[in-house]
Amino acid sequence: MLEIKPSCEHCDKDLPADSREAMICSFECTFCSACVQTLLENVCPNCGGGFQSRPVRPSKPHKGQACLDAYPAATERLHRPKDLAAHRAFSEDLKKIDPCYR
Repeated sequence: MLEIKPSCEHCDKDLPADSREAMICSFECTFCSACVQTLLENVCPNCGGGFQSRPVRPSKPHKGQACLDAYPAATERLHRPKDLAAHRAFSEDLKKIDPCYR
């Protein structure tokens, strides 16, 4: 189950559970869409994977207890600003490859 982390790992922008700006990689590294598009160029600085929009967990139970109340979002912030020069070197070749084939 997704943790639904509360903020962008790079810029520390708030990303509440219903945010449409939250982007995650397959390891659930969480960044805002602005950082993903403009700084990270769709390359996760932690694993090299690509990003997708983070799904929004239902706020009300539609089936069983599958909702935000029963399974709340994480509250612990992970603010680890990235060294953008190092990331550019790391992602130089990766960003040319479709994330599905990395």
